[in-house]
This record gives sequence, C-alpha cells and structure tokens, in this order.
Amino acid sequence: MQEKKKNIRELTLDELVTVLASIGEKRFRAKQVHEWLWKKGARNFEDMRNISKKVTDYLDEHYFIDAISISDEQHSSDLTVKCAFKSFDNHITEGVLIPTTSRITACISSQVGCSLACKFCATGRLKLMRNLTGGEIYDQVLLLTQLSQANFDKPLSNIVFMGMGEPLLNYRNMMEGIEMITSEDGLGISPKRITVSTAGIAKMIRKLGDDEVKFNLALSLHAANDDKRSRIMEINDSNNLEALAESLRYFYEKTKSRVTFEYIIFKDFNDTLMDARELADFCKNVPVKINIIEYNPIDEGEFQQADKAKVDAFAAYLEALNLVVNVRRSRGKDIDAACGQLANKNGSIALKERTLK
Repeated sequence: MQEKKKNIRELTLDELVTVLASIGEKRFRAKQVHEWLWKKGARNFEDMRNISKKVTDYLDEHYFIDAISISDEQHSSDLTVKCAFKSFDNHITEGVLIPTTSRITACISSQVGCSLACKFCATGRLKLMRNLTGGEIYDQVLLLTQLSQANFDKPLSNIVFMGMGEPLLNYRNMMEGIEMITSEDGLGISPKRITVSTAGIAKMIRKLGDDEVKFNLALSLHAANDDKRSRIMEINDSNNLEALAESLRYFYEKTKSRVTFEYIIFKDFNDTLMDARELADFCKNVPVKINIIEYNPIDEGEFQQADKAKVDAFAAYLEALNLVVNVRRSRGKDIDAACGQLANKNGSIALKERTLK
C-alpha cells in the first residue's frame, strides 16, 4: 500500500497548503503540519496532536513520512557514539556523534552505501543501494542533536557530510536536507557550521559555486599527483587534478569560501616530503586549510598507518610554507566509527544490508 503513497516531506509548504485546501483546510493548518514534519520531528501522523483526526486520516491515506530511527548504538571508550539508522524501507546507514572539549560534531551520510569504491574506505566495499532523501538527511541531524543533548547536555556545534556515500552524487536531496537543517522552519543551524565533503566531482563543485552555497566545502584529496590519486580513487580518472583545480577556482570565485583539503596519510605511499611539495603546489589554486588525517586500517586493506615521525615532518614542511595545517587523530576506532570505517558492522547489520532486495 505504501508504494502508492507519496512522501509528504517532498512537498513544499505551498504545495501542502494546496493539498489541505482541497479538503477545506486553511493555510494555518498546513503550516502546523509543516512544523510537525520538520521542527518537531513527527514520526507519524498520529504524533500531530493539534491536528484534527479528519486531517491526519486523510494524510495517512495518501502520504507517508520518510522518517528514520536509530536501530543500534555503539559507544566508544573516547565517548564517540556510532548510530545505525534504519529507514522506512529497512535500509541501514550510519552516523557518528563526535564529542571533544570544544565542540560536538555530527558526521552524517548522504547515500545507502557508495558507488565510488575508493580503495582505503570500507564504505566503498558496499554497493550503492539508493540515495537518501532530504528528509532522511535532516533526520540524522535531528536524531544526533537529541542524542547529543541526552549524552552530553550540549547541542551540536558542527555537521560534516563525511559518512556513507558521495554527497555531490545526491545533489538535490543533499541541498533539500541542508535547506531544512539551516531554515528557521527546521533546525536553524548556521550553514557555516556545515561541511560537505566530496571525493571530487568537478562539474558538481562548479554547481555549488553557481548556487553560491553558504556551507563549507572539503575535498578528499589524499594525493596531489594523478598517478597516485587514480591508484586509490577511481573517480580521479574522470575528474583529474587539473579539472578539480579549475572547478575549485570557480567555486572560490563565486563563494569566496576557503576550501578544506582532506589528506589521509598512508605509510610508504603518500607520506614523503615530495608528496608534501606536490600538495603545497596544488594548494596554490585556492585559499585552503589542510586536514592531515590518521589512516584507520580496514579488514584486508592494503594500506597502513604512516609513522608518526613522517606525519610530523609532513605537517612541518607545509606549515613552514605558511599553510594552515591540522593533524586529525581518529576517534571511535574501537567501534569502527573512525574515518573510512563506516560499513554497517553493527552486529548483523552488514548481513542485513547485503541481503536487502
């Protein structure tokens, strides 16, 4: 029966006004329903306590809410929390709540699985099942906000699209989710507290510029020469460094927003001073800051964590050139919640995901 119903959160407020006007309801009623769907996070129509049964019965007959729920939680010794989110059609995605002394960050997903198959990433081993809807993207933030308040008595300070999937390959839904995350009709979180991370889709980076987005952009770079980057990221074959550099310059011209380069550093692969020089040269394209990220080995992976001395020398070389550099130590490794480790390993979830039809 649900196949015949429409996802109500795909309606704009004006469209919702039209729908309810067809059964004799005034505009204020549509605004109330809209508030329940977004600001109050209703899971079903019965939750809408100030809406008449006539209206909720009508909505339930014709629409469904694409709400997600937390089906599993894992808590790390460093207080990181990994959540398995279950969708209305029984798919599983993951998100992570990362507390530090100065901030609480929500790491969220944009797709169920991923199509890019980057060699260092566990998520890339899962096939792409489907895109997440704008509502499902929003719900991850809503649920992690509630979890942050419950666990740490603090609201979220930052949101990063660094979970499962490639956000720019789910562009429309990503933008719709961010619209409601940032809107006063939704969660009202500043776009400057949101970072969208991409493996590098040049034409979509240009589209971000055309749309003059207010959120931050991060590029998963990991190597600053095409040969090495293509060895670990197939996407580089169709979106090489020259194409990415051009798109980043266009993005900066349109937004004046500094870009973050993410650089996972691998032992004996991209950890030399020559690699650092190549990265420094690539940084000349746009104003940047660089996050050097500790690698988190995955099962049967071919890469290893770089030696600390090499990481320190790499960072020092870049800092000597007056580049802004942060070395990120991983959080949540003991629950497979660290960067590149999200692969639905919560108990039997991986088995469920691979057998879903």
